Amino acid sequence: MAIEPIIGTEVEYGITVTNNESFNPVTASALVVNAYGGGRGRIRWSYDDETPGRDARGFNVGMQPIDENDSGLVNAVLLNGARLYVDHAHPEYSTPECSDPLEATLHDKAGELVMHQAAEAANTLLPEGQRLLLYKNNSDGKGNSYGAHENYLVSRSVPFGALAQHLTAFFVTRQILTGSGKVGSEHGRPDVGFQISQRADFFEEEIGLETTLKRPIINTRDEPHSDAQKYRRLHVIIGDATQSEIQTFVKVGAASLVLMALEDQVLGDPILLADPVGAITAISHDTTLQQPVKLADGTEATALELQRHYFDIAEEYVASHDLAPAYKQVIGEWRSLLTDIAEGYEAVADRLDWAAKMTMVEGYRRRDSLAWDDPKLHLVDLQFHDIDPDKGLYHRLVQAGRMRRLFSDAEVVEATQHAPESTRAYFRGECLRRYGSSVVAANWDSLVFDTGASTLVRLPMMEPRKGTRDLVDDLFAASPDAATLIHNIGGSND
Repeated sequence: MAIEPIIGTEVEYGITVTNNESFNPVTASALVVNAYGGGRGRIRWSYDDETPGRDARGFNVGMQPIDENDSGLVNAVLLNGARLYVDHAHPEYSTPECSDPLEATLHDKAGELVMHQAAEAANTLLPEGQRLLLYKNNSDGKGNSYGAHENYLVSRSVPFGALAQHLTAFFVTRQILTGSGKVGSEHGRPDVGFQISQRADFFEEEIGLETTLKRPIINTRDEPHSDAQKYRRLHVIIGDATQSEIQTFVKVGAASLVLMALEDQVLGDPILLADPVGAITAISHDTTLQQPVKLADGTEATALELQRHYFDIAEEYVASHDLAPAYKQVIGEWRSLLTDIAEGYEAVADRLDWAAKMTMVEGYRRRDSLAWDDPKLHLVDLQFHDIDPDKGLYHRLVQAGRMRRLFSDAEVVEATQHAPESTRAYFRGECLRRYGSSVVAANWDSLVFDTGASTLVRLPMMEPRKGTRDLVDDLFAASPDAATLIHNIGGSND
């Protein structure tokens, strides 16, 4: 039977500073990360063993080694096991490793709160009249896109070629359920008033290693951050940053189920699109969901029809396998979305960002007789993604009871301070909480301690399903300091 994927998300946030013509996004992003004080570990990120140039197709692409002294590489490891850092010209939040879609959705939502708190702290350091703003979106409207990535740890036994064949059509068509919506088009794509996905205009290849140029549907980065003999990490770069909790839940839950069905060889023959890259734009630009795309066998199907195909397989898979309870909940929400969206986007405006935004934008258009290229509509688009609860339009919908939620505010706050208890993130977070002064570096698969001995001690954490609360709480209770912890684990402390 397939393993249930370990799940995580990485979101780069849009950033700007008002009343500052010389605004530098890298400097501003560093200010955000450095200003966050709510449960951060002031330790460096260890780039040891990171291999971003290793390609799943069996070769390595030469890349410059990461300079840890580069002032642009500002990092914080948080008490909840997450990573907060500067990636290119954006502040990025990477969730801790999560064992099911519900947990992953909660920690993705916690990232929004962490970012808001960091921005508020940064604003106290700015000159009067300036204000730093963060947006959970994927495009600045000026031809630049930034990522919202998903990660799924799956068995190494699944051939990468099978992943690419089966997942291309799934990822291309799932945007009808995972898009966050956008006014207009970019990157040389045909003009459109409103489209489903923020990122669709920026994909140019079917398969590749890049994430910022010539973006591929299937990313080939082979960097599992775990035992490479057992696992591969599917690094998904085609997708939007989503604020709706239901939408994020279905996004990561549906992908996880398709991956498990693939590993257990119950997906059947792969669905092959005749023009996958072209289909991305065609689907995103059709808010009626009626436009079919051509398949490689000469037939046609709509994105909704293809998503129903994957759903039917996933529903049967859940019914016949003993999975975490969250997956039955995924099936229920996924089924509801597929049923309701067939009635039109307004029927899912309480669960999908793109539908909620389109409903709002259409309201402004009708009220003020606005053309699609009116700057007011682009402003509404941007304001939808403002993570400030007092200003963001998504948050106003939540406050008005017009967006469904999965979590309470208290649960989200708790997730900013405590790691998932079911993965190694718990061990990482608790080590920072209990022995923070002794932890000098961390990454996803190791911690480095300075216990006062002659050398530093690196503790590997190559198995994501170890380090859970059930496995390590007794160890923590018996280890009042880091030196004792290392001794009790059986490591050298000389």
